Amino acid sequence: MNEPTAYGSSAAYETAAVEVHTPTPIVPVHTAPLMPVQPGAIPAVASIVLPDGRVVTGYALTPMQPDPVTTVKPAVSRAAVNTALGGVGFLAVCGGLLLLTSFIAALAAFIHQLIILAAVVFGGWVAVQVFSASDHRGGTTVNIRKAVIKRNKFYG
Repeated sequence: MNEPTAYGSSAAYETAAVEVHTPTPIVPVHTAPLMPVQPGAIPAVASIVLPDGRVVTGYALTPMQPDPVTTVKPAVSRAAVNTALGGVGFLAVCGGLLLLTSFIAALAAFIHQLIILAAVVFGGWVAVQVFSASDHRGGTTVNIRKAVIKRNKFYG
């Protein structure tokens, strides 16, 4: 049934066999007979005639009334909510101020490092100027107790 066939085969046009399933009836289960119980009071029986002439008979039920709507106070007062929100806002401001002070401290440390870097670079430049060998041949002659220093050489 529904097996693939070769393309163009005449078997493709044949109908498949149909299987018919008949349901098996459910055997009723025999239980103990129910004992009728009389209600405390016999309810009133109401009958209604439908427009097509049928009569519907049944017990009259009183419709359930919904509970009256009562205004329920919120579990938390508005003042408590406002106080809590104010506290959250205060914490947010404190956090912002903490970040601001941290930013200012970091900026001050950065400026301090720049000043130290400038001092080191400037000091190095001065040291190079002082201790570098000069190319000029002119020198200063200084007489100290008959000793002569000329062109950075001591003649004594």
